[in-house]
Amino acid sequence: MNRVWDPLRKKLVALTPEERVRQWFIGVLKDRLKVPEYMMMSEVGLKLGEKPFRADILVYGRDTAPLMVVECKRPETEMSREVLEQALKYNLVLGVRYIVITNGEKTFGFRSTGNPEVPFEQITSFPDWETMQK
Repeated sequence: MNRVWDPLRKKLVALTPEERVRQWFIGVLKDRLKVPEYMMMSEVGLKLGEKPFRADILVYGRDTAPLMVVECKRPETEMSREVLEQALKYNLVLGVRYIVITNGEKTFGFRSTGNPEVPFEQITSFPDWETMQK
């Protein structure tokens, strides 16, 4: 099986279709959104009640609080409500400002509104890391 270097986990990992998407989006975060590599983690373990989960990518703010969670899926996975709900479930633990779901072909972003009735709104472009923190 092919392997790829994960710069966030600092090790070689199996190059599955989902991992290919994860590594691509790490590149987007670094190159386009200017997120410092040391402010990201991949495959982050979380617990909601007694149930363990793994967030694909977490981006942290300067204050080290989680700022964005990214859920990566294999390219053939439809970007459905269920995928968004998975990321929203992670957010119950994380309390992020931004949620991203991607399969490498389609990517959707959401920003916290601060309104409990409509907690997130879809965004059409992503701010860079500095802007995300304002």
